[in-house]
Amino acid sequence: MISGLLLAAGAGRRMGRPKALVDDWLVRSVEVLRAGGCDDVLVVLGASAEEARTLLPADQRVVVADDWDEGMGASLRVGLEALGPEVEAAVVHLVDLPDVGGDVVARVVSTAAETGLARAAYHGVPGHPVLIGRDHWEGVIEAAVGDQGARGYLKAHDVRLVECGDLAGGDDVDRR
Repeated sequence: MISGLLLAAGAGRRMGRPKALVDDWLVRSVEVLRAGGCDDVLVVLGASAEEARTLLPADQRVVVADDWDEGMGASLRVGLEALGPEVEAAVVHLVDLPDVGGDVVARVVSTAAETGLARAAYHGVPGHPVLIGRDHWEGVIEAAVGDQGARGYLKAHDVRLVECGDLAGGDDVDRR
């Protein structure tokens, strides 16, 4: 089973509000993960969690990262720890990538059988989503501190880059 893990916990200080509350980004990101082949999607909320939760369908799985203000690492740790034992890999996606569609997720997911670590690249530049096989979760959880998320862990391991620049730009949006 492959689960989508949507990180949407940050305060969005440069945006002026939590990115989970911007336009339709939250709902759209969940749909992108599903359309890309994820069997299940878990949303990690933090800043304005209760308000953001109202934007999602009632049956959407949500976990709140109480320590969200530590940075993306906190959200990633909480999300991976909340996934069930049936999940073989997580596709980590960020709420602030509005041009990334299900086709990008599907291309990254298609590598799941080949590798335990893969990530989208846009014209050779690594980006999101990132596929993390269960064998790597413990190491990622240990390394996920501050706003770096899994960056250090991924740099230290063999990660397959999946070129997706023909499908999207992969740029995160930090300002209106």
